[in-house]
Amino acid sequence: MTPEFTILMPCLNESETLAACIAEANKYAAHLGLSYEILIADNGSADNSREIAEKSGARVITVPEKGYGNALRGGISAAKGKYIIMADCDMSYNFANIKEIAEKLRNGADLVMGNRFKGTIEQGAMPFSHRYFGIPLLSLAGRLRFRTDVEDFHCGIRGFDRKKAIALNLKCTGMEFATEIIARFAMAGYKITEVPADLRRDGRSGHSHLRSIRDGLRHLIFILTCKK
Repeated sequence: MTPEFTILMPCLNESETLAACIAEANKYAAHLGLSYEILIADNGSADNSREIAEKSGARVITVPEKGYGNALRGGISAAKGKYIIMADCDMSYNFANIKEIAEKLRNGADLVMGNRFKGTIEQGAMPFSHRYFGIPLLSLAGRLRFRTDVEDFHCGIRGFDRKKAIALNLKCTGMEFATEIIARFAMAGYKITEVPADLRRDGRSGHSHLRSIRDGLRHLIFILTCKK
């Protein structure tokens, strides 16, 4: 039976937290009675992430082209669900938030964004510079450029209509994909809404895949150069 929802997680060497994320996603999706699959878009992990995901019951695809956007675009193409709910697999997002996302999608929203500033942000989960400067300023630029009310352009948990996302021909390969998907849905006139999202400290012991200055510039360049 074709699932209604695909819970999609991009993955690159996430062996420390992947099993816990899959378990938490299963817990809340099952509690809600959703028809769903969990899809891991592995972006070339050198650890045993793939084995962990398969053992945990997730479906795994390999996306050889490196980059956050590449992993997600590969996952969107391979997803079976009518709707996709995407989230990082580093334990930074609370999968309990899929309840509100699923409800909004079923009630007609085309893109549902998590908003960390309307939810809870655990102490130490977001750097000061990101919380008070980087994310608010880039989100403001995005709102003005694409005429949308989205307040948190970079929240890693969000949901959307799969067929509409594919039709938008998303192209970004890196972290700026997070901005592109909002821009394309907004420019197409689709209905976008936000729900509170809870941000926790990254559960991994290593370094984040995010590179603040480099990735921030990629977001800004996309905002300034995106053709409508």
